[in-house]
Amino acid sequence: MKIAYITPGSGDNFYCQNCFRDDEFLTALILLGHDVHRVPMYLPSGFEREGKVSSSPVFYGAINVYLREKIPGYKHAPSWMEKVFDSQSLLRYAAKKSGSTDASGLEGMTMSMLHGESGRHAAELDNLVRYLQDKIKPDVVHLSNALLLGLAYRLKHDLGARVVCSLQDENEWIDEMEMSQQPAVWGLMGDKAEYVDSFIATSQYYSERSQQEMAIPAEKIQVIDGGINLDDYQRSALPFEPPVIGYLCRMSEYFGFGIVVDAFLELKKDSRFQDLKLFVTGGYTGLDKPFVDTQVKKIKNQGFEKDLKIFPEFDKRSKIEFLKSLTLLSVPVPSGEAFGAYQVEALAAGVPVVQPNVGCYPEFVAATNGGIIYEPNDPETVAQAFASLLTNPDRVRTMGEQGNKVVMERNTMAGMAKSIVNIYENLLG
Repeated sequence: MKIAYITPGSGDNFYCQNCFRDDEFLTALILLGHDVHRVPMYLPSGFEREGKVSSSPVFYGAINVYLREKIPGYKHAPSWMEKVFDSQSLLRYAAKKSGSTDASGLEGMTMSMLHGESGRHAAELDNLVRYLQDKIKPDVVHLSNALLLGLAYRLKHDLGARVVCSLQDENEWIDEMEMSQQPAVWGLMGDKAEYVDSFIATSQYYSERSQQEMAIPAEKIQVIDGGINLDDYQRSALPFEPPVIGYLCRMSEYFGFGIVVDAFLELKKDSRFQDLKLFVTGGYTGLDKPFVDTQVKKIKNQGFEKDLKIFPEFDKRSKIEFLKSLTLLSVPVPSGEAFGAYQVEALAAGVPVVQPNVGCYPEFVAATNGGIIYEPNDPETVAQAFASLLTNPDRVRTMGEQGNKVVMERNTMAGMAKSIVNIYENLLG
């Protein structure tokens, strides 16, 4: 089966869990014997250099897309200029210098992309369709998220392929938009959903949210447990002398990094936790840097600089070493998430999770028994949740054992890939 997988790149400068999971998914499809092609949009995916999956040029290069939106006459720019701005080196540089995941001020561009063949970037859609027709001729085109639904009509009608779309935290982009614009974006995605043969959600929570926000019929959404490649993960010893709290995600306000820092500082006031450490990894964008600097300065000003360790690398090998050093992990995203790959990664190392009562987190913790849920999502409550576990090592070890056993059976990438291939085959059959 020929599969074209269209996905936005991240620039590879922060922990993009959907990018990470997508790459492992495509590798699993190859192991199942399929002809797989990654088609990155906006920015390089960060995985091209590893050579596991055939990858096309970057379409809808982020710099050119932005300039077309902001400079009315840019559509008449010479082709050589567009080629320069679409170069891998410039796109990677742009990703590191800007907040590539920040939609504030980009409402118009998002709507234009969703309008597809009638939007301002129709010529680039022509290029993409032509490339797929000439170079790949896919049986299935899989869109990695619903913000790409502007492509669906042309992909379905010009290529004659089946179109599948994953539902993966589209709200993280839309939440950053002007509040008055958000319903229109959800609504337009819902309109374009007509041209998709099947949607895939990684949690019941996000299936239900997608039904609500985009009016997608429930029968059109398949819920498949999110998975990762669990090979090579090693169990943490769950240290208590001293205990270590971990944070594995993009270091930003949106993902709750400040909540973890404040909870850590709250615990340090307690004589029982004077030796407590905070280990952090996941990187950040240019727009996140001032916020990250503020959090680090806050810790330094209270005299706990030696108790903070930031791991600059977050490739798989580095994450495995990071997770082996932890006692607990928490990524307290205020709005919750559709899946949270870091939860599976933590339990793959036997590290319990401490998560707020939002998004998919209650569903995941109930299924794995590998952590606890708390509310409200504020530093004081998080600190209390940490304390309840750090004073009960036996409970932590039991949770780690239970959670590890479940994810090793339930959240494998091989299982996830086989389930999605079944969807492809049913659509083609």
